[in-house]
Amino acid sequence: MRCLYCNCTESKVIDSRSADDERTIRRRRECMGCGRRFTTYETIEVAPILVVKNDGTRQAFDLGKVKRGVIKACEKRPVPIEKIDELAEDIAKQVYNSMEQEISSKQIGEMVMERLQKLDEVAYVRYASVYRSFKDISSFMAELQKMIEKKQGEPEGR
Repeated sequence: MRCLYCNCTESKVIDSRSADDERTIRRRRECMGCGRRFTTYETIEVAPILVVKNDGTRQAFDLGKVKRGVIKACEKRPVPIEKIDELAEDIAKQVYNSMEQEISSKQIGEMVMERLQKLDEVAYVRYASVYRSFKDISSFMAELQKMIEKKQGEPEGR
């Protein structure tokens, strides 16, 4: 850290504490060259993650958009908002922990569907009907059939 007063690059930290937002650290420093004190702030740098849409365009990852889609799928279903928040946060963690700067909208959609299927089957079918753009009733029925077969293959007491 370069001193504001003498440009010396050597300083020692006198005091560290969290700033008001709990995501920033305020450090009080003393210059080893001139002895003057100054304050620095340290924050976590979050690299933006871009979502590559089906048409090739890119936009910043928006957790709110994921959450709105899940809320719409869960409309009039007995799914508490805490579970929806948990699902959305889980997806955000997976997206950010991937260490990739770009992720396809298809991958995000698959993440949502995987979690929705465990949370509420009707919400899953609603989301899948929009996400997979079912063209007709037969494609819709094929998805339902996959769900039924999967459920029949699971052990009792789930």
